[in-house]
Amino acid sequence: MPERKKIVVTGMAVNTPLGDTLEEFIRNLLLGHSAITAWKGIDTSNIACKIGGDLTGYDVQGKLSRLRERIPEKTNRWLNRLTRNAAWSVQLSNLLAVDAFLDADAFRADLDPRQTAVIIGGYDLNEQYMERNLSQFARDPALADAGMVLKGADSDHASSVSETLNAQGPVYLNGGTCGTGNISLRSALDEIRYHDMKLALVLSPVHDVCAATLHSLVQIGALSCQHFNEQPTRASRPFDVDREGFVFCQGGGALLLEEREHALSRGARIYAEILEVEINSNASRAPSPSEEHEVRVMESLLRHAGIAPQEVDFISAHATSTQQGDLAEIRAIKKVFGEHASRLKINAPKSILGHCYLAAAVVETVAAILQMQAGRLHPSINIERLDREVDLDVCANQPVDHSIRTMIKNSFGMGGFNTASLIARASDRNSAGDLPQRDR
Repeated sequence: MPERKKIVVTGMAVNTPLGDTLEEFIRNLLLGHSAITAWKGIDTSNIACKIGGDLTGYDVQGKLSRLRERIPEKTNRWLNRLTRNAAWSVQLSNLLAVDAFLDADAFRADLDPRQTAVIIGGYDLNEQYMERNLSQFARDPALADAGMVLKGADSDHASSVSETLNAQGPVYLNGGTCGTGNISLRSALDEIRYHDMKLALVLSPVHDVCAATLHSLVQIGALSCQHFNEQPTRASRPFDVDREGFVFCQGGGALLLEEREHALSRGARIYAEILEVEINSNASRAPSPSEEHEVRVMESLLRHAGIAPQEVDFISAHATSTQQGDLAEIRAIKKVFGEHASRLKINAPKSILGHCYLAAAVVETVAAILQMQAGRLHPSINIERLDREVDLDVCANQPVDHSIRTMIKNSFGMGGFNTASLIARASDRNSAGDLPQRDR
């Protein structure tokens, strides 16, 4: 049986209220700067939730002008057209794709487009665009965008990104609520391991959320809306006694995965190795966590990767700031890791970012890999009164120096989706000596 292919991360990109470059993003994370403000781009007058991570006013053309000198002329011409007529979230997806390719130095590489896959993690992504056009149609059909059937479709993220990158391999979308990013990551592993792809871009778009969705999340008790509307930076507070629900954030991210030998052959800089991704289900439609199945997904992850629990030294927690969810995850970690749990470092990216929803797993994986590179963990902020059941090291309120060798990224979604990925520092998993490096 042939040896299983090693798959590495060679490019990353983010766009969040904390920044649209990797440098700005990790700097603000390590400083513990909250991304949460009052919503500016959503009319919250009729809903209880007034706060979130807001990308309203993001300067698409300014970003494109900063990229212009670094991308092929054909790509530049295409993006100029696209960023003037595509839905806002689609525009941001294409900028993320370009950023990730630039980060991997992939535009200058002699890549086979037939061996490049694009996997978009998400659905119902263009909510505000669709809401505006349906409202216009109701007033007068002539007012609605004639291209709505194409521009409003989630598939436009995939098809436009494939054209931007000239990716001619498998191009598709998938999802599973808040576990979507890890599900997409596993699809990318499969494309490289079993379907002859050399590269696979995993891209989780910025969700152009509308007020109706936020209201629905309030109605099911998922969203913070009771005590922190006037103090938005304090609202997302995983592991704190006064947590009352998650805070929505508009954020997106991208990871370029590559077969390790292909990456080495072109002298690519390697961030980390993706060892495994596992997925299971609670077999329940209810939006409630299951400690049992969270245990099972982490145990399967370690078993299939051939990694002992003691080899893991960091967990980027799902930790949404809900009463039940945070404790279920802490209990699951204790069961999986036993005595070793007390030696783990754990942090909660949503305390700073809020919840990037369908994009959370990818955005938070980028954050985790950047922390691995930095040798420093961002704080879990807003822990004013630590829940007494949370007796593990959750990096409360202060950044922590820590050298990560092997880490887990947990992402659990409403509707019973449980996912976890296992990521290792590349130099610790490869025996070929020092890996190629290049300047950022």
